[in-house]
Order: sequence, then C-alpha cells, then structure tokens
Amino acid sequence: MGIEINGKTYETDEEGYLINLAEWDEAVANVIAKTENVEMTPSHWEVVNFLREYYDEYQIAPAVRVLTKAIGKQLGPDKGNSKYLYELFPYGPAKQACKIAGLPKPTGCV
Repeated sequence: MGIEINGKTYETDEEGYLINLAEWDEAVANVIAKTENVEMTPSHWEVVNFLREYYDEYQIAPAVRVLTKAIGKQLGPDKGNSKYLYELFPYGPAKQACKIAGLPKPTGCV
C-alpha cells in the first residue's frame, strides 16, 4: 500500500499510516488529509506541527486525552479541549491528526 506524489511512492500500512516517518513533508500531509476528507487550515497545521514536536521529544504519538491536555498547556484552554479538536479532526483527533502528521497510530486507538 502507499500514496503517490509526483511519481514517488510513499509506503503506508493497511490503515494509511506512513511507514517511513522521515519521508513526511507538507505535500505528503496534504495528500493524506485529502484522503481523510480534511481541508487543512492554519489550525490543522498547528495541531499537526504540535504532534510532530511531541513525537520528536517523547518518541510516542499521544492518545487523545494526553493530546488534549498537552495542547491545552501549550496553546491554551480554548484549543486544549475535545470539542475543538474533534471539529478539526472528526474521525478522532489523535488518530486522524497523527496519520496526517506522518506519525504512527497512537497506542490505545482502535
């Protein structure tokens, strides 16, 4: 399985998560977002970039509760809540945002 961008194939697992995290860039994120029916806005990018920084620091993709708390701490309570995050990523903020961010599926996500 994989996605193709400008003649280059990026390998994904059966759920569409990028296999090689180092291959991620904004073009890959935009293609994945399109397959997820997500129109990327600056608010989406803020969450995606937050997730990538979180992953770089902790080497783990956070589950939704941890994500909500961490975003609230860094970006404020208006963004660190489930309602806001589900508006951006309706199929699950941790699961869907991690996929777009080129990260593995968070532990505990089905």
